[in-house]
Amino acid sequence: MTRALKQLLGNDHPLFSANLAALEKATGGAGVDAKLLGDITEQGHRVLRRLGLDTAHTTGEEAYYALNNFAKNEASRRQFMACDFVILAFNDELVSFNLQDVIENSHHQLEYGDRTLGHAQRHLRAEIIRRYAEHDRTHDEVVHQLADEIGLKQSYDEEYPSAHEPISDNSPLILAIGDIFTDAFIQLSEESARIDTDEDGTKRLSLPFGQKPSYDHVDIIKSVGPSPNAAISCARLGVDSMLLAWLGDDQPGRESLDHLRSEGVDTALMVTQPNTKSTYWYVLRYGSDRTMLVKSEPYKYEFKEPEKKPDWVYLAHCGEDSWPMHEQLIEYLDEHQDIQLAFQPGTYHFKWGLQKLASIYKRAHIVIMNREEAMDVTGKSHESVRELANGLHDLGPQIVVITDGPNGSYASYDQNLVTIPNYPDPAPPLDRTGAGDAFASTIIAALALGESMDIALTWAPINSMSVVQKMGAQAGLLSRDKLDEYLKNAPDDYKVTEVRE
Repeated sequence: MTRALKQLLGNDHPLFSANLAALEKATGGAGVDAKLLGDITEQGHRVLRRLGLDTAHTTGEEAYYALNNFAKNEASRRQFMACDFVILAFNDELVSFNLQDVIENSHHQLEYGDRTLGHAQRHLRAEIIRRYAEHDRTHDEVVHQLADEIGLKQSYDEEYPSAHEPISDNSPLILAIGDIFTDAFIQLSEESARIDTDEDGTKRLSLPFGQKPSYDHVDIIKSVGPSPNAAISCARLGVDSMLLAWLGDDQPGRESLDHLRSEGVDTALMVTQPNTKSTYWYVLRYGSDRTMLVKSEPYKYEFKEPEKKPDWVYLAHCGEDSWPMHEQLIEYLDEHQDIQLAFQPGTYHFKWGLQKLASIYKRAHIVIMNREEAMDVTGKSHESVRELANGLHDLGPQIVVITDGPNGSYASYDQNLVTIPNYPDPAPPLDRTGAGDAFASTIIAALALGESMDIALTWAPINSMSVVQKMGAQAGLLSRDKLDEYLKNAPDDYKVTEVRE
């Protein structure tokens, strides 16, 4: 680990290895250096994947020019928010993922051999000091002394500005509100599990009782839920996003926060509740189907006013005890009539019913749900999409979107009812988790960016298609560039058309 950090920093001080070993010993062998290198690799590979590059076979030169081109689009720059200290080695050739380095390399059109690493190395020096200084078993004075001896503290480091450019006041901001949890996807062995059918037709997942049936593998997916999925989706599409959600003070909670930050989501409003667990769900997968074991932890739900007023509030699934927070949110929205409310109802929203949610529906600019949910909410016929849409309009929303599974989706706005087909799947879906969240959030991101509703409807099915090709709700979420590429290659019949009933 020491050798790798020496390489990334270009530090050949004779005491570097000894002092870093002393720092590591002071933590009780906590592996601070290994965790740091792991974070560097994870964040660097995340960006490479966004660029469509193979993390195993990409050369340093390929990564360098792809980064420079990517940074030319200002909306893409938020992807570098967690990359201040990220430097990757490609066959001993170093490439910086720090935003300032990338912008300088791109702006000055520097050749690969003339690339700069200085900003990333400055942040990496500071990050090493910070991680050791903040460890429970170290003494701040000793850490800084050892760091100073090997050149990790440079007097000119403090003279540099922050690596991040201030976000423009003109950049749209979306505040997503709703529950967050970790999903453990357990792929069951089809030799151990089976599906049984009751006399009434109900299907049940069966496992041998009192035994030790095998399973194939498990995938841990962090920071999921309709609102976290939406926040990350919007961030990848170039919209500033922040999340208000509730976590416990445990390892899954800390990992969820780290994941959100790595995706460029603002976590300033996130609530970590002491002496509480973070919500953890187990997803039992049998073939391509799933059975979810759910348990939501109790949180004290309260609305927190953001420092910067958002352009949109995106409200989705919240826990059973969250109604007081909804009342506080309505008060906030009443004080800020220019904020648009997007409503993607969750389980308890449907259970609470129309009377309790009347103020939410009335304030919503757009509401998004599936056809069965629209029928339950409005009491209208399942057969007529127009009646369902009109029933939802009567509650207050100006725009109504109704998804209909394999039949595509419908939208009603400006006195028109239109439909868009699903984007063709390039391969059979792997996991449908989060497809609806991707669809809904992509529409809101497009509207926030100033696109028309017709354009938004062409974006949304593409992100849904991509999500179902990967495990979990977020791995397949697309960048704007990748979405545009799919849109450019769409079949001729992939377009918004008017519905005539």
